[in-house]
Amino acid sequence: MTEATQDLLTERRDGILIITMNRPERRNAMSRPMIHALHETLEAAAKDDSVRAVVLTGAGGAFCAGGDVKLMNEGVGRDTSFYAQRKNLRDRMECSRLLHEMPKPTIAAIEGAAAGAGLALALACDFRVSSDTAKLTTAFVKVALSGDFGGTYFLTQILGTAKAKELYMLSPVLSGKEAERLGLVTLAVEPGQALDEALSLITPLAEGAPLALGRMKANLNLAAGGGSLVEVMDLEADNHQCSTETADHQEAAAAFVEKRKPVFRGA
Repeated sequence: MTEATQDLLTERRDGILIITMNRPERRNAMSRPMIHALHETLEAAAKDDSVRAVVLTGAGGAFCAGGDVKLMNEGVGRDTSFYAQRKNLRDRMECSRLLHEMPKPTIAAIEGAAAGAGLALALACDFRVSSDTAKLTTAFVKVALSGDFGGTYFLTQILGTAKAKELYMLSPVLSGKEAERLGLVTLAVEPGQALDEALSLITPLAEGAPLALGRMKANLNLAAGGGSLVEVMDLEADNHQCSTETADHQEAAAAFVEKRKPVFRGA
């Protein structure tokens, strides 16, 4: 296992990059070093052809409790101007955009707490696997904050405006099983199994055609983000035609005829 920083660990398994938020004593609440390392790691992964899929998880039986309220209470960072603080926050929020937009599958493996900005990071992923007993909550209203890391965007896209308002303004705590029934998580599993099940779900995608998957994700993101039918069909036409010209498409067609499993190389 490679140590990106003490607060963030990375590991590679057969094209899958596993990123572990590592402040278990604080339920993996965000620190500046953690988020800085996460941003750098995701930015590099997005450009690295050897990374076929990304799994985001947390150490010690928790996913991420969001911002560190203890540090908030101590006033850490308040000695800079409003504009400097705003810029620093906006820069950190790029982690969510990278998880959402990178041209490869992303999945969150959730045990324990996923709250506030931690929940937003999970929502930014393409898939979420949660333990039955995980606790998912927006939490912001409980500390008199309005929310960050794109959570309002992702939750509205996933569940619709009315349910997003309910979960943000009332801030209920949902179990993994309840979140699965709502459609907030892809799959709820036995406690302690979230990472293993997330790897089982993402492995076939990591073995799939990466260029086609990246283009498919772009099509879906445009559709979800308010693209018109014409705009989505234009992008589909571009991406589909580009895909037909890849070696991976030729390999898939040959494998279909020869009744064998295709081997995709991202070309």
